[in-house]
Amino acid sequence: MNWFTRVRNSITSLSKRSTDKDLWVKCPSCQQMVFAQEYEENAFVCPRCDHHGRIGADERLRQLLDEGYEVLPIPNVKEDPLKFRDTSKYTDRLKKARAKSPHKDAFLVGSGTIKGKSAVVGVQDFGFMGGSMGMAVGTAFCQGAERALTRHCPYIVVTAAGGARMQEGILSLMQMPKATVMTRRLKEAGLPYIVVLTDPTTGGVTASYAMLGDVHIAEPGALIGFAGQRVIQDTIREQLPDGFQRAEYLHKHGMVDMVVHRHDLKDTLSTLLDYLAPAEAA
Repeated sequence: MNWFTRVRNSITSLSKRSTDKDLWVKCPSCQQMVFAQEYEENAFVCPRCDHHGRIGADERLRQLLDEGYEVLPIPNVKEDPLKFRDTSKYTDRLKKARAKSPHKDAFLVGSGTIKGKSAVVGVQDFGFMGGSMGMAVGTAFCQGAERALTRHCPYIVVTAAGGARMQEGILSLMQMPKATVMTRRLKEAGLPYIVVLTDPTTGGVTASYAMLGDVHIAEPGALIGFAGQRVIQDTIREQLPDGFQRAEYLHKHGMVDMVVHRHDLKDTLSTLLDYLAPAEAA
């Protein structure tokens, strides 16, 4: 075996173990290639253009809660109650989603502290079937609210969803009033309910618990709305303004209270808890 063959085989072997896909991330905004480790260390925010990338529920809990938090088990619900099928079975879609995720569904609840202040944090994972709201998501949301009521502490929800889960039909839509009732219970108990809107937050989630918070925070550039921009334009037959349905536009027009960079989100939540959390929270 000559020198050239040995070098070629070594390069081929290395490329199989560590590909460009593992080492680099292409920013969906500026289209620049970013070193994956740099991207992760920057909280999945592009260091070139400051685009806030989508992150999973586990990573979000790690970023917001202090060490030692508890992750509540995702509640069991009846799966595929309508025996739904389109191009494939709903059960097959669930299996495919679960093969890519460490969790059974799209909503995860963590119970712990934020800079020493008690809080329960619920996170929607867009990576699991677009974060769609089905019975498991609705039940997990309510489970998080129940934990906040039990601990007598604030409930913070980080939303990211394409809307209701069509495979569960009316049962999915029933999660909207179900979650709304829980936000009312928090209010009656005098407990803060804070919503962090991330990219994207749309559909039935926006029409229910995503817009019922005492305080609404949005990440920069997040898409937030009910119907899609093209649907709205076709309905009203008018050109929509630049930045329509983005976090900054909604903040300017009073739909969200503040737009907060991901690096500052934990500090901002901690400050809000100082102002809003009941003194007896533990």
